Amino acid sequence: MKTFRELGVIEPILKSIEEEGFNEPTEIQEKTIPIILSGTDVIAGSATGSGKTLAFACAVIEKVEQGKGVQAIILTPTRELAEQVSNSISNFSRYKKLRVTPIYGGVSISPQMERLRTTDVVVGTPGRVLDHMSRRTLNLSKVKIVVLDEADRMLDMGFIDDVGNILGECPRDRQTLLYSATISGDIKGLAHKYMRNPVILKAESYVDPSKLHQVYYQVPTNLKFSLLVHFLKNEVTGLVMVFCNTQRITDFIARNLQKQGIPAMAIHGGLTQARRTHTMDKFHEGKAGVLVCTDVAARGLHIENVSHVYNYDIPKESKQYIHRIGRTARAGNEGRAISILAERDYENFDRVLRDSSINIKKGETPNVEKLFIATPIISRNQRNSFNNNRFRRSRR
Repeated sequence: MKTFRELGVIEPILKSIEEEGFNEPTEIQEKTIPIILSGTDVIAGSATGSGKTLAFACAVIEKVEQGKGVQAIILTPTRELAEQVSNSISNFSRYKKLRVTPIYGGVSISPQMERLRTTDVVVGTPGRVLDHMSRRTLNLSKVKIVVLDEADRMLDMGFIDDVGNILGECPRDRQTLLYSATISGDIKGLAHKYMRNPVILKAESYVDPSKLHQVYYQVPTNLKFSLLVHFLKNEVTGLVMVFCNTQRITDFIARNLQKQGIPAMAIHGGLTQARRTHTMDKFHEGKAGVLVCTDVAARGLHIENVSHVYNYDIPKESKQYIHRIGRTARAGNEGRAISILAERDYENFDRVLRDSSINIKKGETPNVEKLFIATPIISRNQRNSFNNNRFRRSRR
């Protein structure tokens, strides 16, 4: 294991790293930092929590000069990740005094416009970056380095054209770094079009498979929530994440867990940025031990010490399932991934099981007391759709 100094990290960053309490490089840092510092384009396969932010921050901080315009841009799929990456780069660049500005939607654009006049590094979501470009409040002509963070998620969310338009406005002789949990054909296609002879590097899974226990339980629909409550009240846990497929179900589960005396909070894309930030602050402070979330909201959140991941709803494909369970069993810790299946989940569960790398064992469902809970609030359109479908089924 090499030290950060042996990897070629410059003194101002070394001092910040030491003050942040990082003693040894992670695998992805050790593999990528020397190559990144040489100026080579890199495609890195790594998950959230692997230490990738510090890896690309070393290159950004070394290359960028204070007060000479925007020289680095990091694109992220979500607002939360933009904030986290921006804060990390600000911390690690404290001895170079770089000005780092996060830009994303859901908040007023005016303060961002003001900060962009003097910023050195931009961290943003593709949509808001394009918005600033169209307003001519963001000039990318001096960019030396571009980072595509969680590129697979940006592609999943339909940002591929936006990313391409942004890259097209950056100088051709820039350095481009692409980070992705999976390196798919689409990722390779993006790299072929916008990168120069990239080196492909991949860290081993940050999740320890030997310490991750995956199990599923089958229940009648009317006992699904009751079983979740049973587990949350009877299992010894650290932090817990409960995944749902929709914003409506996320709010419904969080609200009813609270009524059962379980400190739960919901986070999803329908909340304002201020509300999402407040929720995460309370979660990190330990004021809520259960985070109920959608895939979109959870992606990019850096949360340590997650002992249990519950799939209250089963995702539609194995890739989403793998992203979810990758939140636990990290850094040598034990973790459990528990899926609760009712009738509506079997189709999605069959899709997940088509991935031969996934090994989920069937658990013996405990006897649980049926809890009476409020019915989820549905819109008039959803209710009409449900009634129409029921009518069509009755006519068959």
